[in-house]
Amino acid sequence: MKLLRFGEPGQEKPGALDAQGRIRDLSSVVSDIDGSTIDDATLARLNKVDLSTLPLVPDGTRYGPCVGRVGKFVCIGLNYADHAAESNLPIPAEPVVFNKWTSAIVGPNDDVEIPRGSKKSDWEVELGVVIGKPVKYIGVEDALDYVAGYCVINDVSEREWQIERGGTWDKGKGCDTFGPLGPWLVTRDEVPDPQKLGLWLEVDGHRYQNGNTSTMIFTVAQIISYLSQCMSLQPGDVISTGTPPGVGLGVKPTPVFLKAGQTMRLGIDGLGEQQQKTVAA
Repeated sequence: MKLLRFGEPGQEKPGALDAQGRIRDLSSVVSDIDGSTIDDATLARLNKVDLSTLPLVPDGTRYGPCVGRVGKFVCIGLNYADHAAESNLPIPAEPVVFNKWTSAIVGPNDDVEIPRGSKKSDWEVELGVVIGKPVKYIGVEDALDYVAGYCVINDVSEREWQIERGGTWDKGKGCDTFGPLGPWLVTRDEVPDPQKLGLWLEVDGHRYQNGNTSTMIFTVAQIISYLSQCMSLQPGDVISTGTPPGVGLGVKPTPVFLKAGQTMRLGIDGLGEQQQKTVAA
């Protein structure tokens, strides 16, 4: 299934994509697509719904973030060996963990705000993992059983705040609008191997990123297991699993950064595409 949320910000309703790629309104079946409705039992019930009997949503309706009421937005840094190299940083021995604030979350095609005074705003296409049931102290071999589904994430970053101004990465990662999610939450049964997904990103039509999750240093299962040793993961929590090479910071000989008035377009095999315009905050 491809689950989604549609409507104006703060008023999103639950939906699903039918076989013809049209949005169907799931409001009569579930209250939202969030931690309370993405457990295995509810997903199995949704999978039996005849979508053709549900109301069609008009073309052009806004996609909201594909998961509502996210509790934690946990991110993994430097998780592709070639991205670590372009960042002039060693391959990490353990996952690099940081947070994006949930106030950064927006829809997949909403505008991205370039923060006031920003000099080094950057892009990062990433595979998002959405947790479907509580998990703590889980082994790698069972970790994927706790995934509700997968989505596209743009881990937008302000590099000066992230790297050059002291403290942790978090403050350069969690600016408002820096976490587009969606367009869909694709349930795990449609993604038999999350380590075989192509992902890409373009800015103003120029392709900067073109990678594959097969080159991750730590797999999705390893990441979930690792995080579960130091925190409990709850239904609706989102994990962003790192980016392949091609970020603006890594462009040689001169890095390239975002400015207002540009268009980012990005996608992952089977998980859909996003497109954002950059605007001044």
